[in-house]
Amino acid sequence: MKAQLEDLVQTPLPTEHGEFILHYYSNTIDDKEHIALVKGDVAHRENVPVRIHSECFTGDVLGSRRCDCGEQLAMSMQLIEEAGYGVLIYLRQEGRGIGLLKKLQAYNLQDQGMDTVDANIHLGYLADEREYSIAGLILESLQIKSIKLMTNNPKKIDGLKKLGINVSGRIPVEVVAHDGNVGYLRTKARKMAHMLFEPKK
Repeated sequence: MKAQLEDLVQTPLPTEHGEFILHYYSNTIDDKEHIALVKGDVAHRENVPVRIHSECFTGDVLGSRRCDCGEQLAMSMQLIEEAGYGVLIYLRQEGRGIGLLKKLQAYNLQDQGMDTVDANIHLGYLADEREYSIAGLILESLQIKSIKLMTNNPKKIDGLKKLGINVSGRIPVEVVAHDGNVGYLRTKARKMAHMLFEPKK
């Protein structure tokens, strides 16, 4: 049976980065509440700026400086606002897919000397367990012809292309490194092939 997605609610959402239409989706793949923030008319359009952002409660909500997630979220919304159109898909796959509890346990392992990749593996997971089939269905439902993906992660581009999404280009979302996240960013660049300039610190 083919996976199905339903756009249950659309509502205007004014934010500090401009006004978006928030789409709330149900799906037959998981029981999670995925959403998309859409600005402008994106149907049948090419080269639409798109950010596929995986949930990071500590970074997105609490402003944690252990990662760059909250800053990437804000930057992406601002870039979409400046472009005048685009989509931010917010996927509920916390901690690169391992969940909040395991992510917090991984934090403690990192404080004991492991990096973010080794901590996940020590807990019995892959370095990155995210998948993007829901995002593919959302983009399909929005009838977008091609996207410029806001990402530093080449595996995200490859994953979307395998789902049949036309990724026509990439928009970098690099944030400034600081003492709290410089090790995290180095690990993403060195072990996960993220397209980042090597942090100076």
